[in-house]
Amino acid sequence: MNKLTADKHKPSLADDLLIDAEDPSPPAPSPIPGARGFWLAAALMLVALNLRPALSSLGPILPDVIRDTGITAVGASILTTAPVLCLGLFGFLAPRLAGRLGAERVIVIFLFVLTAGTAIRGLPSFPGLLTGSIVAGAAIGIVGVLLPGLVKRDFPDKASLMTGVYTMALCAGAAGAAGAVVPFQQARGGSWPAALAVWAAPALLAALLWLPLMPRRRGDSSGPKPRPVRVTGLWSDPLAWQVTLYMGLQSGVAYMVFGWLAPLLRDRGLDPVAAGLVVSCSILVQVPSALVAPLLATRRPSQSVAAALLMLVTIVGLLGLFHAPLGTVWLWSVLLGIGQGGNFALALTIIVLRSRDAHVASHLSGMAQSVGYTLAAAGPLGVGVLHQWSGGWETVSILFVTICLVASLFGMAAGRDRHVGAVVDSGS
Repeated sequence: MNKLTADKHKPSLADDLLIDAEDPSPPAPSPIPGARGFWLAAALMLVALNLRPALSSLGPILPDVIRDTGITAVGASILTTAPVLCLGLFGFLAPRLAGRLGAERVIVIFLFVLTAGTAIRGLPSFPGLLTGSIVAGAAIGIVGVLLPGLVKRDFPDKASLMTGVYTMALCAGAAGAAGAVVPFQQARGGSWPAALAVWAAPALLAALLWLPLMPRRRGDSSGPKPRPVRVTGLWSDPLAWQVTLYMGLQSGVAYMVFGWLAPLLRDRGLDPVAAGLVVSCSILVQVPSALVAPLLATRRPSQSVAAALLMLVTIVGLLGLFHAPLGTVWLWSVLLGIGQGGNFALALTIIVLRSRDAHVASHLSGMAQSVGYTLAAAGPLGVGVLHQWSGGWETVSILFVTICLVASLFGMAAGRDRHVGAVVDSGS
């Protein structure tokens, strides 16, 4: 890639090398033709299906885990928070790893790591659960950061569609794991370790499907040696931070809902089964919302209005679940799912749209998801602390609405029709 100038931008510690270690001078993005394009699209969807089961499968059987392992509420909070925190902390490594090995190789490697971490979660002990959760969270964080860059590179004419399909599959994976983990547990004689470990099988399948997509390494005599690609100026760009905070705040709301919506509904009088079904319904609604929202939002150059409207729908759904009569909870769960699924898909789409090329997209994805998920990990903990301090849910509902309003402001700023001011330099 040609040097895009601006010597005034000096590399910082945050500016990593990226993205295609095998391509020293990539041409302008063009669609992947034929069977390889179909294979890559199918592989992207299968990967997305595996990026949330490790996060959503624990909650429905958490009471059984607490009973059998003897952990405290603090230990249970660590189990639910650790993988989310790892999404952010390990996501920082993705650009540097991709710069050295190539994005496809990194994805394959960490799909196998995800398989191992998910299998380790089948050990019937707190150390095994925690270790497996950390390993799985680290793998999810690295793989998730790289996918938007691949979408930008390989599907430039269908970026919004592929982002929507990818996000739809991600939501479907979360909903499927949350809904199927209890039946799996019952089918295995009540064994929650087996119900958690079973999700290693689809992760292994995804890794095997990605193996043919890895480019062959070139020898020294087969062509020009790869030149490292450096992206600078991203971490000092205001638009990049607006994208990052939109991603982080809307993700924070999502994980707060995952962790605390069912306890809220049970406190309001719903039985545990009904409370779980309401949560599952909300997650399932995210699937079509995640597909449709990017397609509608990209009909205009700016996505600011879409971000504001989707967050408004999220707020209405949340307030209904907190305060409206219990007989109407299904309506509010549907609205919440529409808002949250659309917000997440739009945040990923904005990462692609605000980037000039695949290199910038992967760096912006790394920044937005790493910082964003690290920020989001504090959300569930904050809800628990505030609920315990106040003894009720009124102040918690205020916290939810406040975060949504701030996220809406950053979403409107990030949705403006412009590009981040990063500089790409492949060296000379």
